[in-house]
Order: sequence, then structure tokens, then C-alpha cells
Amino acid sequence: MIRLGRTLGLAFAGVCAVAAALPAESRMEKNLKLEPGGTLRLETGLGWVKVRGTDRSGARVVVTSKREDLNELLDFRFEESAGGVSIVARKKHPISTFFGTQSGSVGFEVEVPTRTRVTVDTAGGSITLAALAGEAKLETSGGGIEVKDLAADLVAHTSGGSISLTHIGGKCRVDTSGGGITAEGIDGTLEAESSGGSLDFDHVRGNIHAHTSGGGIEIRDAGGRVDADTSGGSVEVEFARGNSRGGTIESSGGGVSVALDPTVGLAIDASGNSVHADLPVTIQGEVSRRHLHGNLGSGGEPLRLHTSGGSVHIRSL
Repeated sequence: MIRLGRTLGLAFAGVCAVAAALPAESRMEKNLKLEPGGTLRLETGLGWVKVRGTDRSGARVVVTSKREDLNELLDFRFEESAGGVSIVARKKHPISTFFGTQSGSVGFEVEVPTRTRVTVDTAGGSITLAALAGEAKLETSGGGIEVKDLAADLVAHTSGGSISLTHIGGKCRVDTSGGGITAEGIDGTLEAESSGGSLDFDHVRGNIHAHTSGGGIEIRDAGGRVDADTSGGSVEVEFARGNSRGGTIESSGGGVSVALDPTVGLAIDASGNSVHADLPVTIQGEVSRRHLHGNLGSGGEPLRLHTSGGSVHIRSL
């Protein structure tokens, strides 16, 4: 019994020593003056960022670190002006990330008035944006980007993650070097480019310009012109009913499939290993298994379909 008690005592002491060695969360809070219609600029050398719109004035900023003292990691500068606020956090030790400090342990949570224009630039984490009505410009070198319920234009870039867009009221220009892009409920035009992932879009009202070097493309309920190409997969596009805007859809490594409203007019030019149409196209020129040139209805805007590595299928909605 004595030996057991000593063992338990030593074990308890060890647990306490480990707990004492673990740093408590470091936390910083700031309240800054910011009226609706103003700007928020946030630039940080590391950490993830979340920005959310509210119906209150002022900017509320909470910065946390799970592993190290914030004041040991970053130099902070908070500035207020008549037109907005600026938050800049510079790394104190540029090489610290090589010795255990991780971007995921530092986070910025910011609440601002809904009608705020936002610029975020982080060198080491994800960016999340929600419930805003001002233009947004987002850039990260080390994480994904997620934007929901933005009633304005968006520009976003990431070098190391995916991009997710939901319910955007303006134009979108986004690109990633390391992931896929998804978009749903976009009222304006969408320009999207990925060097390493697939593209999946649903219910985009404006024109679409999409390119990927590393995956397939799937587009549903496209309301405008579609220009889409991939070097590494198939392309499937479903145009919305009444859409006669046409476009150019190409693949170097897979098939091409489009679904069209049979009541619209389009001038179709399709080529691939084989071409098959399930809706009535008036053929012009030579009939060929590998090429199709003709009009849907009375013709109209050009729709070019091409693949070097598969077949082309044209079907009715």
C-alpha cells in the first residue's frame, strides 16, 4: 500500500508538472471606433482571421494564441481614423515558425458594422468572412478562404488552400494555387482559377470564366456565358433555362458534357473523339462522328465545345 501511494503521488506530481509547463491561452481584446461605411484593414504575419458583420457600430477585435504569449510573437499596431481602422501585426521573430510556432495557434476574430469594406492579408492562416455588405479583398499564403453572405464584390487569393463562396451579391474574382473552388448563389460574374483542384459552381447568375490545371469542372444552373477549360479532367455544364449566351468549354484530359434549353438559339461548334447530340441541331456542312457544326433553333451566340481526350455530349435540360 505504501509503494502504491508513493507511485500515485509521483504520477500526480508529474501531471501537475506537465500542466504547469503548458502555457495558458494568451488573449488580447480591443474596441475601436468604426462607423458603417468605413474600412477595415487587417495585416498579420501569421494566424487565421475571421471577420463578421453586425448591426452595431465599432470594431471589436479579439486575438488569441493557444501556445505562446502574443506579445512574444507579434508587434501590434492599432490605428483609428475618420474613415476606418487599421490592424497590423508583425512577427517579432521571422524564423520562429521553424521552431515550433504554428499559424493555427494564433487567431483574429473581428466584428464590424455590416457596411464595412474589408481588406485582409495574412501570411499564415485561413480567412473566413460572413454577413457583410462592403467590398472585400482577401489574401493568404497558407490557408483556405470561406466567404458567406457578402452583398458586394470580392477579390480573393490563396497560395495554399481551397476557396468556398456562398451567397455573394457582387462580382467575384478568386484564385488558388493549392486547392479547389466551390461557389453557390453568385449574383454577379465569377472569375475563378485553380492550379491544383476541381471547380464546382451552382446557380451563378452572371458570366463565368473558369480555369483549372488540376481537376474537373462541374457547373449547374449557369445564368450567363460560360468560358471554362481544364487540363486535368472532365467538364460538365448545365445552362439555366432560357440561357442563350453560349461560351467556350474545353478539356485536354477528359470529356465535355453540356445540358441546354432546347427552346433557345445557339450556333454550336463541337469536336472530340466522338460527338453526340440528344437535341435537334441543324447540321451545317459535312457530317462527321468527330465534329458537329450547326444551329440549335435559329442559331445565335456561338457555343464552342472541344476535348482532346474524350467525347462531347450535348443533351437537353
